[in-house]
Amino acid sequence: MSHHHSWSDRLRVAVAARGRLCVGIDPHPALLEAWDLPRSADGLEVFAELCVEAFVGEVAVVKPQVAFFESYGSAGYAVLERTVGVLRDAGTLVIADAKRGDIGTTMDAYAQAWLEPGSPLSSDAVTVSPYLGFDSLGAAIDRAAAHDRGVFVLARTSNPEGSALQRASMSTGGSVAQSIVDAAAVRNRVDADTVGLVVGATRDHGLDLSGYRGPVLAPGLGAQGATVNDLAEIFRDCRELLLPNSSRSVLAAGPSVTALRAAATQLRDEIEAGLA
Repeated sequence: MSHHHSWSDRLRVAVAARGRLCVGIDPHPALLEAWDLPRSADGLEVFAELCVEAFVGEVAVVKPQVAFFESYGSAGYAVLERTVGVLRDAGTLVIADAKRGDIGTTMDAYAQAWLEPGSPLSSDAVTVSPYLGFDSLGAAIDRAAAHDRGVFVLARTSNPEGSALQRASMSTGGSVAQSIVDAAAVRNRVDADTVGLVVGATRDHGLDLSGYRGPVLAPGLGAQGATVNDLAEIFRDCRELLLPNSSRSVLAAGPSVTALRAAATQLRDEIEAGLA
C-alpha cells in the first residue's frame, strides 16, 4: 500500500484496478416502483443497500444523486450518509452528485458538508456548478485540495438546455464552457487532478480538452446518445482519467443484485475495451 493517499493517486489506483466506469445510485420514483419498493425512506434504504452490494469491489467509482435522497428530507439524508460511509469504508470512491454552486462562506459550508473529513456526508468528490463564476468555487477547491478530495465542475452538460448558455461567447473570446476548462487546467497545475470536469458524452461538446489534465466525468452514456465506441473519439485528449457515467442502463437491471452486478461489470469491460 502506498503512502500517497492524494485524490489523484486514489483515483488512478481505483481505475487501474476496477476500470473507469462510474455508476450512479439514482433512486428516482419510477425506479423504486420498478424494483417494487415503497416511495419512502425505507424503500430508499433497500435500494441503496442493493446497489452497494452489487457495485462494491466491482466498480471504481459510485455517484449517488443527492436529489433523490434529499426529497425524503432528513430521513433520506440519513440513508445517504450511511450509503456514502459504507461505500467509502469498502474502498469504493464516492462522487456526491450535489451540483452545489454558491459564493464565499456559503460555498465553503457546502464544501465542508461534502469534503471535510468527519462530516456525516464526507465524500471523495462533489459536483459543483461554476455559473456564479469559476472563482466562486475557490473555497470548495481549496478544501478539496487540503483534504485530498476532488471537485467536478460542470463545463458542458449533456442536456439540450445547457447548450445556449455554455456555448455562448465570452467577451474575452472563446465559449463560457471553454473558459471553465481553461480555468480548471490552470488550477490543476497547482493541485493536480483536484479540479475535474463534467462533460457530457456527446459528439458536439465543442471543447478543446488538449490543454487539460485531470479527471472528466462524462454522463450521457447510453440513455442520452453516446455509445461506448464513441468515447475514444469524443474524449481522445483525456482518456486516462475519463469516468463515463451510467445510471439508468445499469439500474434498469435491478433489483436483483446479481443482475445489477452483471450489468455494471459488462459495461465496465466494454468501456475498457473501447478506450484501450
